[in-house]
Amino acid sequence: MSISNRERFLGICRFERPGDLYMHDYFFPQTLANWVKQGAPEQIQNERFRVNYFQHDFVPWIADIRSGVQAVGKVTDLGHGIKIGEGGPPIVPAFEPRVVSEDKRTITVINCVGQTLRYLKDDVKMPMFVDWPAKDRASWKEYKKRLDPNTPERWPTDWNTWVRKMKDKSEAKPSSEESYMPNRASSDWNTWIQEMKNQSEPLMLKGVTFASHPVSLQVGSFYGFLREWVGSENILYMFYDDPVLIEDMMDTMLQLETEIIKRVVKSIRIDQASFWEDMAYKAGPLISPAMMRKFMLPHYKKITDLLHSNGVNVIFVDSDGNINELIPLWLEVGINYMWPLEVAAHNDAVALRKKYGKDLILSGAIDKRALIKGKEAIREEVMSKVPFLLEQGGYFPTLDHWAPPDVPFENYCYYVNLMREVAGLEKLSF
Repeated sequence: MSISNRERFLGICRFERPGDLYMHDYFFPQTLANWVKQGAPEQIQNERFRVNYFQHDFVPWIADIRSGVQAVGKVTDLGHGIKIGEGGPPIVPAFEPRVVSEDKRTITVINCVGQTLRYLKDDVKMPMFVDWPAKDRASWKEYKKRLDPNTPERWPTDWNTWVRKMKDKSEAKPSSEESYMPNRASSDWNTWIQEMKNQSEPLMLKGVTFASHPVSLQVGSFYGFLREWVGSENILYMFYDDPVLIEDMMDTMLQLETEIIKRVVKSIRIDQASFWEDMAYKAGPLISPAMMRKFMLPHYKKITDLLHSNGVNVIFVDSDGNINELIPLWLEVGINYMWPLEVAAHNDAVALRKKYGKDLILSGAIDKRALIKGKEAIREEVMSKVPFLLEQGGYFPTLDHWAPPDVPFENYCYYVNLMREVAGLEKLSF
């Protein structure tokens, strides 16, 4: 008897399916472009094709309700390889990306969040942050108007039609026209997005059976978004210098996410809720656990209590860096699923499983650097942790962040088949 993707996902979360491999990964665009040059099919740059090619599993996340960091919207090409997509904190309307200055070496832009960024023209991967939209109470008062939960553009155009389509999705084969989704970098991306919006088509569930897949709702952030508005250094001072303003920012997020959750769970089934924080670095948290407990935990608790009361018990948090001091605090308020567990930041998934047992769902933890080094390093990395973690259950293996451009295509294919070998699955032919 076959089992659905959703049943497998929830079974693993409940530690009911030891040994089951539910694998997925994320990729930088340049990584995929490099792989095409190395002999991979050109279609590998398309998400739909890639899922089938690597036999990845996935949890569709709702992207057409502006509630979290991942939003599917238009992409603006500013030239010099700089393409700004809607996303980040769920402000509506987003800022219109534009170039503000340019010289021989750099180009300075304002992005959809309202941040000012400076790029090197010969290396646009990681910009310098120059300025942020919320500097004080006056600028925050204007900015928070973009966080109104009732702004019509935050929601699908025709809510009832969207809900019906979410519930009535029929199975579509990967090659069918219905499951087509262009690459974000392609010229027809913005046209496709607008067409989907006009049809109230669930953007990230196109061609997916709702009944067969788990669905994730993004439910915000109580540190990461504030840092995006204020700046990494500024936010740390603000916790001490203006805690009333911090509370107002968090209360605004709480109101937004509460209203979104109430409306969504009334209409459709949600299996997972997702926070985005990125509130740690290699050596530990960016704020102290004491500050997190004082400011963030009360807000988290109101969200998680609402989710639990509506049957959502898988609550995910995405935070880079060393999160060892944060995990017990997240668990205390019901956030029980952690990703990406970066190895270079001293996150040890095997030790975490032994320490927290079945209280903690783990994901990530495969050192991406091993895939750069070669097959021997890949085998050593995988075999040192994956057999144990899979057999214990509650583990979703991924690289410990997005696959970087210096991972060779051949090495990633070897990694996929090694994971399948551990799980007793037939190898794929690449």
